[in-house]
Amino acid sequence: MAAPVTARTGHVIGGSLVEGAGDRIDVVNPATEEVIASVPAGTPADVDAAVRAARAAFAGWSVRDPKERAAAVLRVAQGIAARRDELAATITAEMGAPISFAAKVQASLPAATSSAVAKLVLDGGYDFTEEVGNSLVVREPVGVVGAITPWNYPLHQIVAKVAPALVAGNTVVLKPSEVAPLNANVFLEVLAEAGIPDGVVNLVHGTGPVVGDAISGHPDVDMVSFTGSTAAGKLVSVNAAGTVKRVALELGGKSANVILDDADLERAVKIGLGNTFINGGQTCSAWTRWVVPAALHDQVVELAVANAAKYTVGDPTEAATRIGPMASLAQRDRVLGYIADGVAEGATLAHGGTTDGLPGTGAFVPPTVFAGVRSDMKIAQEEIFGPVLSILPYADEDEAVEIANSTIYGLAGAVFAGDDDRALRVARRLRTGQVDINGGAYNPAAPFGGYRQSGNGRELGKFGLEEFTEVKSIQR
Repeated sequence: MAAPVTARTGHVIGGSLVEGAGDRIDVVNPATEEVIASVPAGTPADVDAAVRAARAAFAGWSVRDPKERAAAVLRVAQGIAARRDELAATITAEMGAPISFAAKVQASLPAATSSAVAKLVLDGGYDFTEEVGNSLVVREPVGVVGAITPWNYPLHQIVAKVAPALVAGNTVVLKPSEVAPLNANVFLEVLAEAGIPDGVVNLVHGTGPVVGDAISGHPDVDMVSFTGSTAAGKLVSVNAAGTVKRVALELGGKSANVILDDADLERAVKIGLGNTFINGGQTCSAWTRWVVPAALHDQVVELAVANAAKYTVGDPTEAATRIGPMASLAQRDRVLGYIADGVAEGATLAHGGTTDGLPGTGAFVPPTVFAGVRSDMKIAQEEIFGPVLSILPYADEDEAVEIANSTIYGLAGAVFAGDDDRALRVARRLRTGQVDINGGAYNPAAPFGGYRQSGNGRELGKFGLEEFTEVKSIQR
């Protein structure tokens, strides 16, 4: 793998690199606890400059033919693919994703999703106009979009917002997470190489309370697309309400994996654990609650423990590592706190739970399995964002659905059953934005988003593209 290249760590406003004056934010490798770079701590003035640049660029970009914009985004996808190894190494260094996963998912999925939205337009699968009676219905760009993105899938979440926003004709002010900001500078280089005009995408580094608030409340930002915690999403909504701008939120989750009594247990456990522990459990859609028949509870726990033991924790630069460090020491401490809460609440610690045997330096957490979990426990209700699984028994199918729907969230879920039709019936009863049946494959063109406090709006594919448009009716 290539060594991480951080580019120059400054803002990018109107096509110019801005080093920023004053404070800087250290970027820390969570595996070694070493400072590997720094970025400027942006200010409201930096946001003002970025918004002005985006507003100036909007006039030209918004009127380009949609296929021309889509062709540019396709070049961006190709540029991401060409720099995959560099991006993967950068993401591993800044947030700890194991290098194999970083290459396969963190740095490759963004190329696939941006290519998909570009080809949707280029191949004629989407038209920005349609006839409805005597009306011409036109989808037009919203305007200047503020994109505020998280650290867990840093590049993927940037691209999931920026690519459709650009295809739709918008311009962007991007604030990546200060925990994992370096990939964003590489991405801005890819945009320039693909021929995206200066000012169409602007990058401002900084913290949520300063830069994020300045973006979400800015009177000249027409839309905010935010991915992060539910608590932070609520603040974004409140801050944006003053200017009645559009807000799209992709927030937290506490997704249930419902295993029915006729399921292939070994398959359900193997696939389920892969989803639960993906990216070290730092995935909003991870199936962190398994809802299992009471009569099969112990068997499922036994299989889960045996499989969890295969998840190697350690140096994320090693190809064999399956779980690297948490993205930061603060995140490690948060996860360990939830593990302590689970023990205190009376859940059975079936596997993991202790840092014994893990590297002495770094934000490492063991893969952990709790058995006999009740739905009212903290570890069954709150998003932990680490490699922690809670297994909850149920008496019958109705109770399984009740447990699955018992949190404030509704982002994702799964159903495993011996019969696909039965699994589909249960899946339709789950109040959640997406459900996988018997290990259904991830579809980058399908809409992604949640119900209830998991957010509003959708990302990816046609539905993600339409989030970044306004609808105009012209009667004639």
